[in-house]
Amino acid sequence: MKLIFKRFSFFTILFLAFYAKIAAQQVYFTTGFKVSELSSVHATVWTRLCEKEKPNPVVHQRLNQVFRHPINFDENMPIAQMDGSVLGTAGWVRITLQSGSFKISSGWLSAVLEKDFTVFYTFKELKPNTRYEVRLEGKPTEKGLVQKAAGNFTTAPAMYDKKELNLTTSTCQYFWSHDDSLKGFHTYQSMALLKPDLFVQTGDYVYYDKPGPMANTPEKARHKWHAMDAWPSLKSFFQFTPVYMLKDDHDLLADDVHPGSANFGQLTISDGLKIWRENVPLAGKPYRTLRWGKDVQLWFLEGREYRSNNDMPDGATKTIWGNEQKNWLINTMQQSDATYKIIFSPTPIVGPDRGTKADNHSNFAFKTEGDWARELLSGQKAIVVNGDRHWQYVSKDASSGLMEFGSGPVSDFHAQGWPPNEKRPEHQFLRVAGGFLGIKMVYEQQKPILYLTHYDVMGKKLHEERIKN
Repeated sequence: MKLIFKRFSFFTILFLAFYAKIAAQQVYFTTGFKVSELSSVHATVWTRLCEKEKPNPVVHQRLNQVFRHPINFDENMPIAQMDGSVLGTAGWVRITLQSGSFKISSGWLSAVLEKDFTVFYTFKELKPNTRYEVRLEGKPTEKGLVQKAAGNFTTAPAMYDKKELNLTTSTCQYFWSHDDSLKGFHTYQSMALLKPDLFVQTGDYVYYDKPGPMANTPEKARHKWHAMDAWPSLKSFFQFTPVYMLKDDHDLLADDVHPGSANFGQLTISDGLKIWRENVPLAGKPYRTLRWGKDVQLWFLEGREYRSNNDMPDGATKTIWGNEQKNWLINTMQQSDATYKIIFSPTPIVGPDRGTKADNHSNFAFKTEGDWARELLSGQKAIVVNGDRHWQYVSKDASSGLMEFGSGPVSDFHAQGWPPNEKRPEHQFLRVAGGFLGIKMVYEQQKPILYLTHYDVMGKKLHEERIKN
């Protein structure tokens, strides 16, 4: 009996040692993947290799107040021990797209420490309005075990095709404002049920300058992205939904950042831009446009890289967008013959906003450029969709008639900053709570109609505007 037990113990130890060795040789797609910068002919696939299958669990309790900051969080603990932590690991990634018999691959790409183990590849010469299956393979070494992930997306339609659009957009998400300590945010689960063609995240994807931890080093800043991307609600959403991402102050450095801003601890604005590009790979400028068939064109604006200091006296040279971006916007809008022109801005252009704010076009601090922008956009019969504000609203500028739609924050726990009962004349809709905005362009009797719908975090319809051009 003792001999049998010894043999059993020996083989158990041997098996466990073998299993541990195999586990140590694996890589994982714990932070998922994103299909971004979609057009009718190209798409970029981004991912990151991780050393373990799941992120650290959420163990800290939270304050029972807005933002839900963590209680007794040790800002100096090793990142590997933090809630939501997912350390990266070196290895190789291959990305493959397939549509029917057509197949195209990136080949094996290296994931390295210098780029936080992120990998991306841009596929070109794709076909318009075509569904592609996405397959990712990851391995630690040339002959290592292969881990897989999969999803799909559909390219945008060709320029003059009559194709409907189903899009969702949201803003302002802080890890500790989560709705579910296991899954993350209800909003992403609710958006997934609508099966959008495209998602636009209008900035503040993470908050460097909020605790748990304060991201005052590049390592902590990267951790914020890892923890956010590892939420199952986000990971599953991005498997089947391509994304355009905009940045704002909190996912670049800190509140109200501009090119001359001081460091946030050891984190510099150069660090912030580098980390942004690691997670949001762009081929060119941070401002870009997307044509969606015959009747819709989208513009995605940049609001941090070219702006003046908030404290600079207002005037013709004070800017948020910068001259190069402004000229690009004028030219591309004038060249567009789309029925609906939709502007996605990280910050408000119409407002109204709090009187104490001074960092966007609805504030007196940027009134000169704000007046110019509202006249330009209204003259083009454009519609503005903005991020940044922690409440949901629809507003109409009294002077220009320009309409603006604020999606609201991703969680009810993040909603604040405006008195719930202070509905001003320009407000068509006001709600100080979380949720998202849905945008649909459909054909009714062969004519394009645009619907913009506010939802709560659970996906309940709250308010809808029907726009016919």
